[in-house]
This record gives sequence, structure tokens and C-alpha cells, in this order.
Amino acid sequence: MAAAGTVAAAVPALAAPGRTEHVLLLSVDGLHQSDLDWYTRTHPGSALAALAAHGTEYAHANTPVPSDSFPGMVGQVTGGNPASTGIYYDATYNRALLPAGTTSCAGVKPGSTVDYTEDLDRNQGAIDAGQGLPNLPDGVLAMTGNPRSLINPAALPVDPKTCKPVYPHQYLRVNTVFEVARQAGLRTAWSDKHPAYEMLNGPSGSGIDDLFTPEINSKAPSASDWTKDNSATQRYDGYKAKAVLNEIDGFDHSGQTRAGTPGVFGMNFQSVSTAQKLRLSGGQPGGYRPDGTPGPVLRSALDFVDRQVGAFAAELRNRHLERSTTVLLSAKHGQSPIDPNALTRIDDAPLLAGLNAAWRSAHPGAPDLVAQSTDDDAMLLWFTDHSPSAAEFARQYLLAQSGTGNDSTGAAKPFAHAGLTTAYAGADAARYFQVRPGDPRVPDLVGIAQHGVVYTGGHSKIAEHGGAAADDRAVPLVVSGGHGVRIPAAVETTQIAPTILRLLNLDPRALDAVREEGTAPLPGLGR
Repeated sequence: MAAAGTVAAAVPALAAPGRTEHVLLLSVDGLHQSDLDWYTRTHPGSALAALAAHGTEYAHANTPVPSDSFPGMVGQVTGGNPASTGIYYDATYNRALLPAGTTSCAGVKPGSTVDYTEDLDRNQGAIDAGQGLPNLPDGVLAMTGNPRSLINPAALPVDPKTCKPVYPHQYLRVNTVFEVARQAGLRTAWSDKHPAYEMLNGPSGSGIDDLFTPEINSKAPSASDWTKDNSATQRYDGYKAKAVLNEIDGFDHSGQTRAGTPGVFGMNFQSVSTAQKLRLSGGQPGGYRPDGTPGPVLRSALDFVDRQVGAFAAELRNRHLERSTTVLLSAKHGQSPIDPNALTRIDDAPLLAGLNAAWRSAHPGAPDLVAQSTDDDAMLLWFTDHSPSAAEFARQYLLAQSGTGNDSTGAAKPFAHAGLTTAYAGADAARYFQVRPGDPRVPDLVGIAQHGVVYTGGHSKIAEHGGAAADDRAVPLVVSGGHGVRIPAAVETTQIAPTILRLLNLDPRALDAVREEGTAPLPGLGR
């Protein structure tokens, strides 16, 4: 690791593209704008510093809310927020679909969880998600580029009209940049963390030619899964980075089949995210120091990402693609809290059990009120009773709850109002997301967490995402090929999608969400 303040050998910058023929999109989950500022300042010879110094940097970029991986990634490639995409989280509820496993649909009451996580894998314990490849894990580059085949259809919610499972790509309400690019005759590729990311194919189901999705929550050689030890996460991310290098070289992700360098391609990094969330990894503390600077595990993860970005830049130069390729770097989400002293862990299970008990007491014979809860550092609840009175009952109950959680050391720490600053319920929840009341996907209650609150029953997690705090949403956004311009105007990562199309000389309004929300390309690029 380069010591803070030292100057390493300068990494050559990518040249300003004459005409963009390829867009390389890199999402570094968890990365804050403050992290990039710190890293480029203390590592001036780094690849990340070169990207920022010779690119256009948006210093006030924010992710959509909720700041989860699914709406964050979907926003980058559609130009839409949940209001248009219909994607609120990876684990949600839909009042119009039927439960997974339903095969005879007549007379079945609608209402189903929608779980587009690792739970869909044919074999969650295998990095190939059940494909059955030999020589795993390092043989994982031979994994299929069509991960839909690795999804267990019996785990999918069911459409009552067709009585067929609803695959992730079918759940997305709007098209993607991958679909637009393919329609224009360009090749597309992407690498991400679960087969459920086949959602990025878009409603057509065919937006991505080559989709590489090794399962991050499978068993790793040195840990229970690849997220539990940061060195394992870096090794896992290395597989996806190798896939990108193969694609730069004109092959598919495996490096075995010549296919041509994609017009739109890229990957998602997980190393920074796990370094922020783990209390300890390899005997070293994760997360941040009290002064807000990265601790040793996070520094290692940032160095790892920097090396991969440098390798991509070098390979683009080796293949004489630097002038025809634009690199965009951002993040699906940040992570909260940065300040370890702000952390308050709250076990949400007793809160929800208490809410259900209070509801049943007030409504004898009624089922539990909570049909689905998704609580990371926000609280999203879907109810069995969709009435305004049920929503208000839950809102008042939660805001009246106090108790004792724990801090970053595990010591007791009191909380009030269930850890929430406010809660939007019923029609107010729909208005919060700017959707019409009655949408079958919108949560019945959206709880905005107090800064530093993380809902967990354990003591190992020191940060999370999913909420609306600045630590969750303030991410970097850098576009290569400029002159070190730093734009202070507020932008949103949804603007990446129309920007990709504009760079490729394609019409941004070919995106459904761009037309619906009026999402503009990023300002100041002059291309």
C-alpha cells in the first residue's frame, strides 16, 4: 500500500476520446465522494487520481432512494428512480403477484414476497450458482453468460394472468442502456454479484450479450462466504476484473471466445463495501477511523480497486482503445455511518414482533400486520392490511418505541422512536416515492433512520446502506477524457444512463425512464 502523502509512479491518464465507441462503467459499491477525495489527495500517482485529474468529476452526485444495490444499479442503466422502474429493493413485496411455487392460480389470493437475491440460485453454496463447473472457484470464468439458466423458477413470484414465474428482467418496468445499445448493433457485457442481476437485461430479456454473475454469497475457500473476509472479497472481485480485461481484449468474459470489445460493458466491485461493513477482517479493524479516514482494511480495498482501474487503463492503451473508450466510475450506494461513534445497532425483530402483537390485540383474529420487512439502515414495510388505518397504526406504534441497542464496541446504547427520524405511511409513503397510491409494489411504510442507525441483531456489522442519509447517497461520479473539471452542481446517478447513450451518439430518449422522468445527461461534458 502506498503510504499517505507519498508519490507513486504516475499512472498515465486515459486520453480524451475523439469519438466514443465503447463505454466502460465501473460501480464501486460503498465508495463515497469523500473516499475518492481522500484517496486521490494521498495517492496522487494512482490510477484513480489520474482518472479524476484528467476527467470530469461531479462532486455532488447522489444515488436514488432507497440506496440499495438494486435500485442503485437499475438507476444507472435505465435513468429511472423506483417511481418509474418499479424497483425498490432486492427483497420486496407485491400485492398483485402470487406466492412463489404457485402452479394452480385460480382462486389464489394475490400478495407475494419478491425475493431477487441469492435465494434464487439453483445452488447458493456454489460460486457458479449451481452450474456444476469443475475446478471451482478459479474455474468460475467458465461460468455461463446467461445466468437466467441458474435461477430456480420455483423460487420466483407468479403472475396471476399467465400463472408463470416472473423472472427479474420481467419485473423491471422500463428498458435499459444495454437494450438500446444492442438495438443499435453494439455488443454488451456486464459482471455483477448474483444471477438475479439478469434483471439488467431489461424487459426484452436480451439486453446483455455476456452477463457474468458469480455468486458472492456462496461459500469461499477461506470464509463462510466471499463477503465475510475482505481478502476473499478482493479475490472474488478479481474474477470480475479479469472478465473485463478479457472483454477489452475482444473476448467474452471467459477469455475463450472472440466476440469483439463491447460497446457498453463493465462491472461492480464489492471490496470497498465489505471493508466498510466488517468490524474485523484478517485481524484488522474495518471501516473508518474516528477522524473519518479509512482504516487498514478499507485502505487495502481502495488500493485493490485502484490497481484494477489501472489495469483496465493499461489494457485499453495496449489495445489502442484509449481514445475510443470512455470510463465512468460511480457507485450503486454509499455506506452509513462513516463516523464509528455514530453507530447504533438496533435489533428490528422485537420491534416488528411488538407491532404484530399490538395489531393482533387490537384486531382479534387478524393475521400479523407485517407481510415483508426490509430493514438495513432504513425501514421498508409491506402490510397484510393495506388500509390507511393500518398504515397509521404502524406509524404511531413505531415512533412510540424506545429501547437499548449497542454501539460500535458492543456497549449498550439507548434509542428512541424505533431509531427513526420520521415515518411515511400509506398515501404518504407513495408520495415520498412520487408514485400514485395503489401501486402494488410501493411499501406501506417508509422509515427514515436516524443517522448511524443500523438494523441488525448481531454485533459484527458496523455500517449498512439502503437509507436516505448523506453517507448512503453521496457517491463519486467521474467521466474520463476531460481536463480535471470538477462540477459542483448536484446530479444523480440516474443521469449516467442518458449520458452513456449520448456518448455513443445514441438518443437518450430511447430510454423509457428518461422520457417518463425527464432525466438529463450529465452536464458539462461537451460531447
